[in-house]
Amino acid sequence: MELNRRTVLTATAFTAAAAVFPIPNIARAAAPFAQPKLPFGEGDLAPVISAKTVGLHYGKHHKAYFDKLNTLSTGTKYADMDLEAIVVESAKSDADADKKIFNNAAQAWNHVAYWDQFVPGGPNRPQGELATTINETFGDYDGFIKRAVDISDTVFGTGWVWLTSDDAGKLALIGYEDGKNPIAVGRPAYLGIDIWEHAYYVDYENRKPEHIRAVLDKLVNWRSVEERMAA
Repeated sequence: MELNRRTVLTATAFTAAAAVFPIPNIARAAAPFAQPKLPFGEGDLAPVISAKTVGLHYGKHHKAYFDKLNTLSTGTKYADMDLEAIVVESAKSDADADKKIFNNAAQAWNHVAYWDQFVPGGPNRPQGELATTINETFGDYDGFIKRAVDISDTVFGTGWVWLTSDDAGKLALIGYEDGKNPIAVGRPAYLGIDIWEHAYYVDYENRKPEHIRAVLDKLVNWRSVEERMAA
């Protein structure tokens, strides 16, 4: 796979060497919304995430969000939007029907981004100027992992930890409850860690910190993160 130089448009305005890597296909849907295929085999993330967990997580939970979104969006303005637009638009409304649309659209979007960031073959550590920025922000990569674990403890119940930017425009890890995500509040979504129990309980039981550490230590393809920053 040939490498090229691309500008990584983060709030801290650094550049990084990024491979030509597919941008997550989270905005390529229109009603009826189709769940994208996994970009790897169900057993390819083992032993960090088992084939059983991937099968249940993708085949049951993720699929259900798409199925429910198709039911809820029929005959509404959302049927003509792509998935990302639905998340952004429905997040603006307090109407119960729109909240249901948001919950399912956001979780459908979140999970596509989640699976795509684990495509095998890229570096499992930040490189170049991205590594420098991670180290400056979190101390080092271990500090980044520790911060992700700490942020997960601020999320009550189900939710996600996202690498995004904060109000000052600096790289940050932020926790969101349930299906909420950065794009719903106008922030970029670079990397997401699912901390709903269905993401880890089969493999880790109640050891959520162990799951987060293993995912960040062994599974993330940082080329995909760089590509999201460059998009």
